[in-house]
Amino acid sequence: MDTALDQSPPAGTGGTAGPGSTAAEAAAVLRRLVGRDDAALRDGQGEAVEALVDRRARALVVQRTGWGKSAVYFVATSLLRARGAGPTLLVSPLLALMRDQVAAAARAGVRAVEISSATAHETQDALTALAADEVDVLLISPERLVNPQFAAEVLPDLLARTGLLVVDEAHCISDWGHDFRPDYRRIKDLLGRLPAATPVLATTATANARVVADVAEQLSAPAPGSQRPVEVLTVRGPLARDSLRLGVLDLPDDAARLAWLSAHLPDLPGSGIVYTLTVAAAEDTAAALRAAGHEVQAYTGRTDDADRREAEAALRENRVKALVATSALGMGFDKPDLGFVVHLGAPSSPVSYYQQVGRAGRAVDRADVLLLPGREDRAVWAYFATASMPRQEDATAVLDALATASRPVSAAALEAVADVRRTRLELLLKVLAVDGAVERVRGGWTATGRPWDYDAERYEQVAATRTAEQQAMVAYERTQGCRMAFLQEALDDATAAPCGRCDRCAGPWYPTDLPDDAREAASAALRRAGTTVEPRAQWPTGADRLGVPVKGRISADEQLGTGRALARTSDLGMGPRLRELLGDVSGDRSGVRDVPVPPDVLRAVVPVLAAWDWERRPVAVASVPSRGRPTLVESLATGIAQVGRLPYLGALPLAPDHPPARAGSGNSAFRLAGVWGAFGDAEALVARLPPGSDGPVLLVDDVVDTRWTMVVAGRQLRRAGVQVLPFALAVAG
Repeated sequence: MDTALDQSPPAGTGGTAGPGSTAAEAAAVLRRLVGRDDAALRDGQGEAVEALVDRRARALVVQRTGWGKSAVYFVATSLLRARGAGPTLLVSPLLALMRDQVAAAARAGVRAVEISSATAHETQDALTALAADEVDVLLISPERLVNPQFAAEVLPDLLARTGLLVVDEAHCISDWGHDFRPDYRRIKDLLGRLPAATPVLATTATANARVVADVAEQLSAPAPGSQRPVEVLTVRGPLARDSLRLGVLDLPDDAARLAWLSAHLPDLPGSGIVYTLTVAAAEDTAAALRAAGHEVQAYTGRTDDADRREAEAALRENRVKALVATSALGMGFDKPDLGFVVHLGAPSSPVSYYQQVGRAGRAVDRADVLLLPGREDRAVWAYFATASMPRQEDATAVLDALATASRPVSAAALEAVADVRRTRLELLLKVLAVDGAVERVRGGWTATGRPWDYDAERYEQVAATRTAEQQAMVAYERTQGCRMAFLQEALDDATAAPCGRCDRCAGPWYPTDLPDDAREAASAALRRAGTTVEPRAQWPTGADRLGVPVKGRISADEQLGTGRALARTSDLGMGPRLRELLGDVSGDRSGVRDVPVPPDVLRAVVPVLAAWDWERRPVAVASVPSRGRPTLVESLATGIAQVGRLPYLGALPLAPDHPPARAGSGNSAFRLAGVWGAFGDAEALVARLPPGSDGPVLLVDDVVDTRWTMVVAGRQLRRAGVQVLPFALAVAG
């Protein structure tokens, strides 16, 4: 998505601009919008505007970032409004995109407002202005389409008045695309509710031939009262970015990558973005770079909205050298003079990579783009690929529960029927809603009664496509040919040709040295370990339906204290070492290695314990009994006891005949049910405390994930009369 209306004189004309023609009007509007007498429509822009305004057509525009897709709908909106049409409805996927769109529209003299979850306090003002016909462009997120109040009270009248429907980042419509969002599938339903001959514009910079075909097919949905598909005009241009200088630098480990970035960040042009694959990596990298004296900020899905706005402004105004970001800073962020994009870890597909690097070099002659692949990339790709695919058993469980419910059921309550985490459950509900099997209403979700079949063949094909994309990303890293041409070919761009600038065409343009001081500082930063394990305060909704007789808040006499872990498995520092030691921490115990805690790992635990700001020092150590890694857990607990000169009380007893927790249990309700009753009484352990001991017991385990194993085990110690401080080697994720 591009919001900048910086239209330099074109290489060709956007259409014949004779007196009184739509092209002439469009050119005049463009000049007025951008405030430049030499502004002119680029090739394809005039064609798209004419199709929308004169023929009220449906058009799909696939053009590189910075080409001026936003100019098309701003100009078309102005011309359509002048002809008496209603406001433009623009569906945009990200809040950063919305903010940039509104700001660009204001600069252009177009009255635009947004309605999103982040602007709830402004929603009524926007609706009042819309009712008074004082809005030219209304921006909404796709999720807004399923908001029950908006769908019932606002959408019907809005659709009846809409003069132009714009679907931005249209590749999100396609589940073949790299950034599929189920709510975008509702766009097809909107087409059937628009007045006849309402023009529709879909735009994207990142769609290969398969995604283009899928989006065009959905855009061709018959108009109201018709059974015939509507013809879709596709305007597609070359995707090469002449300003980008691409490169790949393969370094041996996280410390080397962080050292390179710390040493050479000042040499990169202007200000830019450092992308990471995980939230932990973004936060760790930002902290290490700040410690080294660099002006950077972290930007992730955990960053609250106010801090996101401030970070975006800081980057635009060059008050920071870089934002260290996850893909949360992606489509729609607008800084035309962004000078560089560095990736610490590769995205899972060349198309996704092209989309992210396209943030750079839009209004500068040169921007540097460098990929520093990570050893953990493939594991991260695999996790996100599986997390986005609905599972048939989960869908069946949800549909069965909703079919028998007498009233709407919340997502939290549905966790008691589908053993799936909340994020995956909410994605599943969106897929079912788009397919018409369920409906979101006030109070939760209901079944519609419409039949739903699991399309296993399609999901298998999509999964195969994801695997092929991952293999293509590895091929990009290893290619001996032009890197820009490789990305163009991945997007099925027939104009692909050697760029003459990348490290394959012109040789490496980036330094490869790692100064000793930078390497030492990076290693020291990554050795700093320790992460907080917050105590659970509430029993999961629906646990009682799974045979666990608890609900509401966890009572004070059963609460655990705030704990610690050595690191998250996704951390840059100890993360790789823990992943090597622990293997799969998802719950699948097949192939688990059970070895004594390695000396280097135990040594890393010591400063975490030393820095723990507990109110009272532990008086003893106990351990959670482990079925998968008993040697590791017991050696860790005894090692901590020896270092701290504390008695080791032993492991909690396992309850006789209690079955092992089911592998892969995902959400809180099922995980709690799986471990409820697993442990025997703790009185015998507590009886081993030295006489007069008055302090907490350190309860040790290998991994915490949902934290319910630790809660249930610690509860036994709490019921025996002692305080509990949890400690684990790793936090999963």
